[in-house]
Amino acid sequence: MYVYPSEHYAYWREQLPDFPLPWGAFGENFTSEGLLEDAVRIGDRLRIGTAEFAVTQPRMPCFKLGIRFDRADMVKKFLQSGRSGFYLSVSKEGEVETGDTVAFIARDEHAVSVADVVWLYAADGANQDLLRRASTLPALPESWRDYFRQRLWEPDG
Repeated sequence: MYVYPSEHYAYWREQLPDFPLPWGAFGENFTSEGLLEDAVRIGDRLRIGTAEFAVTQPRMPCFKLGIRFDRADMVKKFLQSGRSGFYLSVSKEGEVETGDTVAFIARDEHAVSVADVVWLYAADGANQDLLRRASTLPALPESWRDYFRQRLWEPDG
């Protein structure tokens, strides 16, 4: 499930004034309120309606976003904006309706936010502590963890 914060729509309406942006314009399954990338952690567990979810990773845009918005620079703009949204895996099936409250069931103890992962993806690897923590996150897909492990510096010795 892809979640995209409603708070980001004002920014995109400014950036793309001639493009209609109804809820769901970024392909999200849920348009949320109050769930921003810097406050949501990889591994956090959420309840929406009677369903339960785990935060797994940020959305990294692909060429389809450029096609959707008919802009060659859209993937780059999306990445640079830091407004990625994030994916959830379903932990417990249930009923979800428009307007349902989102509640945190558990916060991940590693304290690596979705925004941290996006930043690490684009950064030069200077924050080795954060890279190390991200590379061991159980909720983060293995491909992400491998990517971060490859960017860790070996200690001099």
